Amino acid sequence: MAETTNEVNTDRGQRKERVGEVISNKMTKTIIVRVERRFPHPRYKKVVTGYSKFYAHDEKSEAKVGDRVRIQETRPLSKTKNWRLVEIVERNTDLGPVAA
Repeated sequence: MAETTNEVNTDRGQRKERVGEVISNKMTKTIIVRVERRFPHPRYKKVVTGYSKFYAHDEKSEAKVGDRVRIQETRPLSKTKNWRLVEIVERNTDLGPVAA
């Protein structure tokens, strides 16, 4: 019979990471991140900018609109949420609109 070891496997494999801008944080513990992707057009070879939206889990609700964040792929947390916040790369320094 084979030996059994009680080692904990800490290698979780290579998970995808993306860096993008938070465009919404109105949901509880969820942010929407817009990720920019630049690629040459297949036929015309002009560099085109494409955008993707990802719903990410923000446990502490620390990311604000305009922040640049790093998100990482994870197990499905809901129907649309498969990403989680890893770190805030850069805080938004712009002042928001003043409430009258």
